[in-house]
Amino acid sequence: MSLLTVSDLTASYGASQALFGVDLALAEGETLALMGRNGMGKSTTIKAICRMMPSQGEMRFDGRDLRRLPSHRVARLGVGLVPEGRRCFADLTVTENLIAAARPGPWTEASISALFPRLAERRAQVARSLSGGEQQMLAIGRALMTNPRLMILDEATEGLAPLVRQEIWQALARLKAESGLSLLIVDKSLAELRTICDRGVILDRGRSVWAGRLDALEEDRAHALLGV
Repeated sequence: MSLLTVSDLTASYGASQALFGVDLALAEGETLALMGRNGMGKSTTIKAICRMMPSQGEMRFDGRDLRRLPSHRVARLGVGLVPEGRRCFADLTVTENLIAAARPGPWTEASISALFPRLAERRAQVARSLSGGEQQMLAIGRALMTNPRLMILDEATEGLAPLVRQEIWQALARLKAESGLSLLIVDKSLAELRTICDRGVILDRGRSVWAGRLDALEEDRAHALLGV
């Protein structure tokens, strides 16, 4: 049984329709890539799943109908979000950012520090004083502190230096291997996605146009749909 199921999802920004029928399914413990060129509906799909905007279609998490729930109830079901642009609490310290989102479970400040040692070194610093990469680590740590069953990462490596990107991809690979956490990853780097994702879904103009194992995605199809 799928942990998350999205079927025929549609959504609009006012009179402008953004999604025209998105389908995806994610099993417990699976890592799924959500791909597509800029403006094809990836972030809108994430917002709809997290109930941050109105939408139509079927969305179920562990059998529960998400359409009737506000965003905070979706989070309490076990959906953690690492939003695009990091959005840490700028005036709070690293520790305060982490404990602000904490819920009971295996992820604690100590386990976050083990995953991202840099955060342990900067636990007393306010978030605005961190580098972009450190803020992204903090955003991931904050999502993990909610002890989710599914963590959604929206462009978590966008605009970061190559070494920091590599550090974050290594942390995601470790999460996949050791935690049993389900991951839904929006990213443009097909090479990195192929190293950790079980399957992928490609969106084009607000529709699901390809789904399958990433090792079965032919290079010419990837170029046509992703521009890579």
